[in-house]
Amino acid sequence: MNEEIYSKINNNVYNGEGDIWWQPDTILHLLKTSINPWRVGYSSNIVKKLGIDPQGKTALEVGSGGGILTEEICKMGFTTTGIEPSTQSLQTAKNHASAGGLNIKYEQGTGEQLPYPDHSFDCVFCCDVLEHVRDLPKVNSEISRVLKPNGVFFYDTLNRTFISKVVAIKIWQEWKRWAFMPPNLHVWQMFIKPGEMKTLLSENNFEWKEHVGSAPNVSIPKMLGYLRKRSKGEWTYADLGKHFRLVESNDMNILYAGYAIKK
Repeated sequence: MNEEIYSKINNNVYNGEGDIWWQPDTILHLLKTSINPWRVGYSSNIVKKLGIDPQGKTALEVGSGGGILTEEICKMGFTTTGIEPSTQSLQTAKNHASAGGLNIKYEQGTGEQLPYPDHSFDCVFCCDVLEHVRDLPKVNSEISRVLKPNGVFFYDTLNRTFISKVVAIKIWQEWKRWAFMPPNLHVWQMFIKPGEMKTLLSENNFEWKEHVGSAPNVSIPKMLGYLRKRSKGEWTYADLGKHFRLVESNDMNILYAGYAIKK
């Protein structure tokens, strides 16, 4: 990654004080209410389709944040590990798992340097993370290394298109009429085209399987109306989460998911 481009992204958001993940009226809680149903539904369906019994199988989440997806992976039945660079987010994840009686192993580290032996995991999840990392090829290489042969890599990320620039950068982050994300949470030049992702996978001993897109569960005008209500203070993030969620779609212009099998 070009250092000048990487310097623009604000990954420091994840070091915010207190619980910025599980409190209903926080921006990151939208991951649970609005994004996770699509994300978890997709990966659960693939797990079933591939005939994987999670009991006794190991899973790693790279970039586990406050544990919102990690807990869902654990609830699927996997023996689950989460790795995350942010000390603050890690502590939140550990506290929440402990309070919920979930046995998840959390460790501090980055995707570029996973502290695990070769062939450690049956599945690796990396969701809403690849467009944040300093060295994307290295992260893919490390994920391949720690996966067992025939292991499954689940991911989702943002596509680098004109539409994603308008929606994910301008509407979500910059245009105050609708913006609901902090400035520079995402940087458009770091988004990844599906073709680029497929090339990275093939270079790292993966057999790419598929990509699926996502779309809001309401029309675009209605969605903009929801965002306007929140920006004006009529709605909270919790209100937004109750009305808006992503659903699976053929549209890969903004956010897409996929999976690959380690050869």
